[in-house]
Amino acid sequence: MSHWWTALSDVSSMTTLTVYVVVFALVFVESGLLVGFFLPGDSVLFAAGLLAAERGGDLHLWLLAGGTAVFAVAGDAVGYWTGRRFGRPWLLRRAGRNADRVLRAEAFYERWGSLAVIIARFIPWVRTFTPIIAGIGRMPYPKFFVANVLGALIWGSGMILLGYAAHQVPWVKWAAYVIAAVAISATIVALVIDRRRMKAAGSSGPSGRSGPSGPSASAGLDAGA
Repeated sequence: MSHWWTALSDVSSMTTLTVYVVVFALVFVESGLLVGFFLPGDSVLFAAGLLAAERGGDLHLWLLAGGTAVFAVAGDAVGYWTGRRFGRPWLLRRAGRNADRVLRAEAFYERWGSLAVIIARFIPWVRTFTPIIAGIGRMPYPKFFVANVLGALIWGSGMILLGYAAHQVPWVKWAAYVIAAVAISATIVALVIDRRRMKAAGSSGPSGRSGPSGPSASAGLDAGA
């Protein structure tokens, strides 16, 4: 698994066509398909921006940034309509052991509404669940589409451009490394905490917790739309 993760993140060893395919496919899958919640989107986009600066005209910056935004919008749209079509019970079944993440993403959506679609782009795994939850909550699609496009441009194209700028301006590069290190550390800590919570919840038995598909949760989600 670690070898596969490293190979996916190392875009510098790929051909130009492969970089386009990997970046666009990864952004699409991570944005709207449940299987993509663990993918390293931020690091790959940043690395692709660095690579565009190193290769010059071989890897077109604006094609890379524009294509990333398009596929990010498409991925979120698929997530939205999937959630709207299949509903919350389906999402919880498909999430399986990650149902707790769904509940946290729901709370995030209820708090921020349409802004959650934009903000979630910058939070690993939350960006995968949020468009699906927006669909389940039946957020009006025009409202969702605007937030979707803004989030895709700010996050998707923005990460590409940040990587490109980091290659040109040394302090940006080092600042990005520090931010990335903090983000990775926070992700690792969150995973450890999640795992401990899951173990604690499992040891307490079904009587010690409320079901994730209870009426209060679904009612709150509908209210958040």
